[in-house]
Amino acid sequence: MPRTVPFTKGHGTGNDFVLIADPDGELDLTDDQVAALCDRHFGIGADGMLRVVRSTAIDEGAAAAASGAEWFMDYRNADGSKAEMCGNGTRVFARYLLETGLAGIDDGLSIGTRAGVKRLTRSDDGFEVDLGPFAIAPDETLVRARGLPVARPGVGVDVGNPHVVVALSSVSELADLDLAYQPLLDPAPRAGANVEFVVPEDPLVRDGVGAIRMRVFERGVGETLSCGTGVAAAALAVRHWAGAAAPDRWIVDVPGGRLGVRVSGESVLLSGPASLVYTGEVALA
Repeated sequence: MPRTVPFTKGHGTGNDFVLIADPDGELDLTDDQVAALCDRHFGIGADGMLRVVRSTAIDEGAAAAASGAEWFMDYRNADGSKAEMCGNGTRVFARYLLETGLAGIDDGLSIGTRAGVKRLTRSDDGFEVDLGPFAIAPDETLVRARGLPVARPGVGVDVGNPHVVVALSSVSELADLDLAYQPLLDPAPRAGANVEFVVPEDPLVRDGVGAIRMRVFERGVGETLSCGTGVAAAALAVRHWAGAAAPDRWIVDVPGGRLGVRVSGESVLLSGPASLVYTGEVALA
């Protein structure tokens, strides 16, 4: 008989996840099993899966365990593929740890990921996660997308996972994008990339805080209502384009809500809400 496991459904600004607790690393989920769980027609439905496992119980968690991070976020895309990191996922993961009593956050909470250990603290709207150092690529990437009449240049931004950010001219141009089709990148990154399309608000900066709107196509998933690392990448790209006078604080509106971005030295931090929606049991495919 198929194995039945408990699960929790959660989301951060509409970026939704299936969480499965596997503290001792006993589950060896295949790509197909993860994809079945995330299927919106035949499964629970989600943009990805978060396996809650102790850092000592997963080979990729050795460095996290050595740094004192008890828990590792084994994040998988909706197609089952492994991903380095998920900004919204870290906040939902933290919410789960707190509400199930597996961890506290009084002095901060460290979580292991494939992109290193990420530290979370409470914020006014939920949690803030330090995504760590970021890098902006020196060369442009040409992006073709359904709904754009001509290809547009994009800038590569690495925030633990790869992104390409494209600036658009208007809200209507952003709305006209058909992200049911995957954008094409030239040159194509070897491991793929999430692609963000952004429009600056008018004015771009108000009271020292920048503001933009964004839509995103996530590799291995498709268009999502929100992407935490994508939000950070989009703010960093617009900040880069705006020049030396650009602010370090940004508000980013996505279809699923609003997130905050803060640049501190060489690191970028992401803040926003995280919710757990329901629990249940599911038979693994």
